[in-house]
Amino acid sequence: MNLLALPLILPIAFALLGAALRGHARLRQVVGVLSAAALPLSVVPLCLAVAGGEVHSLALGNWAAPFGIVLVADMTAAIFLATAGCTAGLVFLHAAVNRLCSPLDRWFFPLANFLMFGVNGSLLTGDLFNLFVMFEVMLIASFVLMVIGGKRPQLEGGLKYVVINLVGSALFLTGIGMLYGKTGSLNIADIAMKIQLLEDPSMARSSVILLFGAFAIKAGLFPFFFWLPASYHTPPAVVTALFAGLLTKVGVYTMFRVLSLFVGADFGAWQGLLMWTAALTMITGVLGAAAHFHMRRILAFHIISQIGYLLAGFAMFTVAGIAAALFYFIHNNLAKTSLLLINDNVERRFGNARLENTGGLYKAAPWLAVAFLICALALAGIPPLSGFWAKLAIVRAGIGDGFGWLVAAALGVGMWTLFSMTKLWAEVFWKARPQGNETAHGTPPGAAACVPLAGFVVLIIALSLGGGPVVEFCTRAATQLLDPSVYIDAVLGKEVAP
Repeated sequence: MNLLALPLILPIAFALLGAALRGHARLRQVVGVLSAAALPLSVVPLCLAVAGGEVHSLALGNWAAPFGIVLVADMTAAIFLATAGCTAGLVFLHAAVNRLCSPLDRWFFPLANFLMFGVNGSLLTGDLFNLFVMFEVMLIASFVLMVIGGKRPQLEGGLKYVVINLVGSALFLTGIGMLYGKTGSLNIADIAMKIQLLEDPSMARSSVILLFGAFAIKAGLFPFFFWLPASYHTPPAVVTALFAGLLTKVGVYTMFRVLSLFVGADFGAWQGLLMWTAALTMITGVLGAAAHFHMRRILAFHIISQIGYLLAGFAMFTVAGIAAALFYFIHNNLAKTSLLLINDNVERRFGNARLENTGGLYKAAPWLAVAFLICALALAGIPPLSGFWAKLAIVRAGIGDGFGWLVAAALGVGMWTLFSMTKLWAEVFWKARPQGNETAHGTPPGAAACVPLAGFVVLIIALSLGGGPVVEFCTRAATQLLDPSVYIDAVLGKEVAP
């Protein structure tokens, strides 16, 4: 299973190549296009390998678990890897065909590929300490991307971002130390097996709550989300688009992985906490979006509210609920990232994305208006687009399991999401362009700028009209995730009672 190492080797190789060619603009673009193609393609063989329901592991250096470093991939990891690869690939392509401001132009691809190394490593590692290391790799790369250029708003946003994430890292490291003291292991599968063998599995609850706090910060859950809208509007728009598709979603994945393995038998004690956190995350995120009149700030708050939907599906802890969350993750990553690329085009045309300074784009850029309508209506859950099927799956799972109040919250947030998207359409596209506000950053984006955005739109339409196989894959992944014995047996080679 050396294929497990490919999603780690390629980003590092492209990061080093991009750093070596940082003085050659044309070659940097070539590296960007190549890495855009390589990121999604590198996970295709792995997705095919796990599609039959197997969990594959690779012991690095031939040191067997639980003592050696292992990479592990199952169907859930494949969903996150493939979606993150496609998202990052299209953002890379967008960056390659649109000239970035200097010095971001020189360093974007090395840093972004380094970030992808951390993302893929977090999704594949089977070891808690190496998960911590990958979190720090992501933090370093994302912090530099956020502050590169050194403008005051970037430095302020970067400071808020790094401080709260360092608090999360401290919580995570403390939780790891406590679990090591209780189980004598850092291997995720080995810890899960030893927790099952404890006389009282709830003994691990105090340690896991620290891990949950760290993941909640990384994912932007209530009440730890404040760093996200305070920082995501400060870097260049293409950086925000990359962050939206990757960073918070890694926090969600690790939460799914660790809680399903460590607290499966004790999940009843966690369910109320997770459900209320999901509901409050959805509500506070969408209300924050409704209160703002800056396109990127509105979309940043919607990142928060959409994370609430993912946690809501997982909190049901049923096959239907988790399958709905996985399908929602795929839909949301495509819709949200594409909207932030549209925001980049808007900022390039008007100099900023304050709604009072925008207008008239349905005439000036009809292709951009059509793309916005498709992506915004998908995010709001209008049929027959992918967001409708994703939210319908969560609603059906919630009603079937008796979580009517959570379903009501999800439906209400969906209505407010439609309100925000309508506000953006009316202000940015429908109203007349403000007098005297011509293009502030040279000529508007050319025809090549629509290629990455068209890729997102095509994927959203394909998921909307032909998502049956994806739903089936997500359902099988949810079934696998709810059976810790499959994961433990694949990593340790030991039969464990389910």
